[in-house]
Amino acid sequence: MGGLVAVHCALQAPERIRRLVLVATSAGVSLNNLGASDWRPEYFEAFPAAAKWIAEVSEDLSSELPLIEIPTLLIWGDRDPISPLAIGQKLRKLLPHARLHVVEGGDHDLAIQHADDVARAIRTHLDAT
Repeated sequence: MGGLVAVHCALQAPERIRRLVLVATSAGVSLNNLGASDWRPEYFEAFPAAAKWIAEVSEDLSSELPLIEIPTLLIWGDRDPISPLAIGQKLRKLLPHARLHVVEGGDHDLAIQHADDVARAIRTHLDAT
């Protein structure tokens, strides 16, 4: 959800955002034919009290993403079944100022499992002029 919210913010108020970071998210692209597995059954088994609406959000912003001029860092794991690398690669093509950082061995929890690598990539991106 965070990536989708961030993309909406970038589209609605780009003057308020200096840099954008998207990590293992759909970010508003269609997941059809990109190899994403269905995360919902396991998620709701683990978190039965979770809000059901989060599983229903499906939005394709592919036509609007090229309008985002904000320098964007995309961080993806190469072993993520929920948000496969193909999604990050598609976003890199759609976002005109995007760079894709691939974490080898990273799955959907890459920000936790590879925190040092992810933090370093984000710091470099945020410090860029």
